[in-house]
Amino acid sequence: MEHNEETPVYAISVASQLSELHPQTLRQYDRLGLVSPQRANGRNRLYSMRDVLRLREIAELSAEGVNLAGIQRVLQLEAERDRLQGELSQLREDRPSTALVLWNPRRRRRA
Repeated sequence: MEHNEETPVYAISVASQLSELHPQTLRQYDRLGLVSPQRANGRNRLYSMRDVLRLREIAELSAEGVNLAGIQRVLQLEAERDRLQGELSQLREDRPSTALVLWNPRRRRRA
């Protein structure tokens, strides 16, 4: 099985240790929608490395004095920025080249 940063593999106890947050804090952030771990067997939360990194970001913002409503807004704006950057990248890939190539058939190349 291939794992990447989005693969949910960490139980709440491990995610708690990796993020240096109390498990109850992780549950609260889940209820608020700040992080959305996958559910194993419909109950047990499984966190990905991306979730852990997001938890660390939330902890940093909180330590800087940002309240939970502010943290939600920051995360929403980051998600919107990422979405728009993806759209812009796609537009750049889809757009035909506007490069101008000059060619003069009468001019001979020197060897």
